[in-house]
Amino acid sequence: MNKNNSMIGTLLFCNNKKFNPNNFQILFLVKKCTFVGLLKTIMKIAILGYGKMGKVIEEIAVQRGHSIALKVNRTNLYFDLKLLKECDVAIEFSSPKSAIENINKCFNANVPVVVGTTGWYAEFDAVQKRCIAENKSLLCATNFSVGVNIFYEINKKLATLMNPNCQYKVEVEEIHHTQKLDAPSGTAISLAEGIIDNLDRKVSWKNEMNVSENELAIESIRAEGVPGTHIVKYESDIDLIEIKHEAKNRNGFAFGAVLAAEYINDKNGVFTMKDVLSL
Repeated sequence: MNKNNSMIGTLLFCNNKKFNPNNFQILFLVKKCTFVGLLKTIMKIAILGYGKMGKVIEEIAVQRGHSIALKVNRTNLYFDLKLLKECDVAIEFSSPKSAIENINKCFNANVPVVVGTTGWYAEFDAVQKRCIAENKSLLCATNFSVGVNIFYEINKKLATLMNPNCQYKVEVEEIHHTQKLDAPSGTAISLAEGIIDNLDRKVSWKNEMNVSENELAIESIRAEGVPGTHIVKYESDIDLIEIKHEAKNRNGFAFGAVLAAEYINDKNGVFTMKDVLSL
């Protein structure tokens, strides 16, 4: 493959040897390597939510050789389902109010759907039940960034290590741009759930700083131009331990969403980014 091919040309390392994915049709992910385990098939993609994120998804998808067959925004919400049926996969990044309707449209059209919208998870059980019962395809994630999904695993490990150290108080902080509609962020909730599952002294989370001993505080901050920053803090009278993920732009989220679409294209069931990345 030449340098102009759509495959990402990042230099990767595996077992102390250099590999250039420009030389491969297939990117593998194994535990000892930094490869993403996907067979790249050219797809027609529907973008349901063609806003700022949708446009970055389009750019990356086209770079990887795919085409965008349908773009949905506020001007064409009531599109003909036949247009969706012509697509191989849909990527949904709209709003909490629109997400359920878009997912059901994809199920009706028998089109696999990747959902990056958050704020609708109260309805997840019903959506999952339909997906399984009707043999549809759904992949959801609170964050599609490869780095964030690795961050999730670090967060769980740190919580396990901190479990016997009750002198540390823990909290989660998330910072996003002012256009973000939901708070706390889905990523912050996932981090909180990872802590609660591995830290015996926390049983629930609350989106405020005034919490009881068994509640985990999540602080939400909105500031102009911040793609997304998440910090987990453990503080005692002696020291402070922090882990942090800071997105520099939307590219990481969009790239992960396209990887997810490539993964789910030929599958049925309910999946997450842990499946995509074999975490």
